[in-house]
Order: sequence, then structure tokens, then C-alpha cells
Amino acid sequence: MTDRPIAALAVDPAVADLVLPADLRERLSRSVRLAPTSLTGPPGDPAVRATLAETEILLSGWGCPRLTAGLLALAPRLRAVVHAAGSVKPVVSDALWERGIVVSSAADANAGPVVAFTLAAITFGAKRTLSAAAGYGSGWPSTQERAGADGRTVGIVGASRIGRRVIAALRASDAGYRLLLTDPYVTDAEAAALGVERVDLAELCRGSSVVSVHAPQLPETEGMVSAEMLALIPDGGSVVNTARGALVDNEALARECASGRLDAYLDVTHPEPLPAGHPLLALPNVLVTPHIAGAQGSEVRRLGAYAVAEVERYFAGEPLRGGLGKADMPRLA
Repeated sequence: MTDRPIAALAVDPAVADLVLPADLRERLSRSVRLAPTSLTGPPGDPAVRATLAETEILLSGWGCPRLTAGLLALAPRLRAVVHAAGSVKPVVSDALWERGIVVSSAADANAGPVVAFTLAAITFGAKRTLSAAAGYGSGWPSTQERAGADGRTVGIVGASRIGRRVIAALRASDAGYRLLLTDPYVTDAEAAALGVERVDLAELCRGSSVVSVHAPQLPETEGMVSAEMLALIPDGGSVVNTARGALVDNEALARECASGRLDAYLDVTHPEPLPAGHPLLALPNVLVTPHIAGAQGSEVRRLGAYAVAEVERYFAGEPLRGGLGKADMPRLA
């Protein structure tokens, strides 16, 4: 077929083959002709400009420039952007909506690894794993002294895409967790349907053994898990953050963990990365990982597979699973 629409990649070349390995490219080629030029180069590059002029479908990802009005003016035939990564916010602009360009995100595919990572961290937190490991050489604790997960209360901060999947997995667990939720957009009826009790943030912190953060970073959520909120978490509690580092007061958290009162499992921090010598990096009851909860290595293929399936759905006239509109942007991470 020579009349297939032209698609272009705007994905960092360093990860492009992980996102779209050969078999996915072959599958994609049944729907579109993939341009040979990556659109991560400067828009002044003649090859980039020529590709933009022909592109109808853009597969964006890590390394994609923001799709401003100026850049979109170079792509008059563009009609759909399929984002093969997590958050689409760094890419989209109002100019996309003004042009009526369809936008889809593979955030659902990225959510799976984050949920799995979070569940592991919650289990570790409920069992006070880090504190137990730190004390390994100073005496073997009795069974009565050890923490268990069964019957613990877990507080979920934000009923986001990932937050809801974490809730569902915890409900399916045989640990008998009690689940609290704080989210201003969730009604009591919706909370009941999710199987959680809706409370404000202070009550959630006061009542939870593990507080797991899943809210988007917005002006109103930055610093929401403040020193005051952290002080409400009972002794022996844990904080899990796989959302955004700025949602938690990291300095206050470091003080609480240094006292031995709380443990922390942080895949995100603020700033990111933390400066060398930051106390969170030295505390034995704090695990800091370099933003690895989302799709990594072999998992990145999930994003490409999701994006290819979205392209197929688009040309089949089917609803897009990851379709987004301008109204969705304020609440997205």
C-alpha cells in the first residue's frame, strides 16, 4: 500500500527501540508509513521540517518537544498525537485543542508497573521492613515485636488512575486492609463504590499505618503532605510516594524518619535527584529510588504496544482507550 498515512516518531533515540522494537514497528507499518526522521531534532533542521509537513500521526514520548502553535504550524496535516509515555502534560499545548487534533496517552500502560511497585512498598511499609532490616544485627525480634500487614489501615492520597488501581489491588488482598481515601473530587457514593472511606487529609494521616501518595502535582497539591500532616501519622507508620516529590515536605519527612518515628519509601523526591548528603539518603529506615516505579527497561515496550493499538483503533474508527481532551488537563499528573 502506498496510500497509508505518514506517521512520525518524536521519541528520544536512546529509548526509541525500547518503546517500538522491530515487531511493533512491523505491526505499525500495516496502518501507517513511518517516517525515517525523528522529530526530536531542532525544527530548523530541513529533514525535520520536511517530515513535519507530511506527518498525519505523531507518536510522541520521552524527548518530544512541546507541541506549540509555532511547531504545529509546520505540521498542517497532523490530525492525531499518540503519546507513548506517562504524563502527556509536557507535550500538549492549547494549540492542539484549537486545531482539533486528537490526543491519546499510554498512561494506563505505564500505570501497571507503578501499581506493582507501590503494592510492594505498601507491604514493606506495613511490615516495617526497613526498620526491621536496620536492626538486624542488634538482636532478633520476637514474633510479638514484629509488625504484620493484616488489618492495617492504608491511606490513599488521591483517587488517580494509579490510586484507584492500588485500591482495587489492596481490596483483593487477603490482608484485610482498611482503606481511607482523601480526594476532593470523589463523592461519598463513589468512595463507597471503590470500597474506601472518604476522609480529609488530617483524618487520613491520623488513622493510617501507611500513607501512599497518588495525587497529581498541581498548585493546590504541592506540599500537601506537610510537616503538620506527617506529625499526625502514628508512631511506626510509613510514607510511600510514587507520585511527585513536591507533594511531600521532604525536609519534615527526613526529621520524622531520623527520629525513628516513621519509615519512608520514596520513588520521587523534591528536588529530583536529591543533592548529595541529603539526610533522606543516609537514613536506614528510608528507601529512595531514582524514579523507577514507572515503565523501565523491558517494561517500556508496554507503552509502544499501547500506542500502536491506539493507532489501529483510530483508523478503525473505534474509541481511543487513552483519549484525552482539554478538560482533562487540570487534573492530570
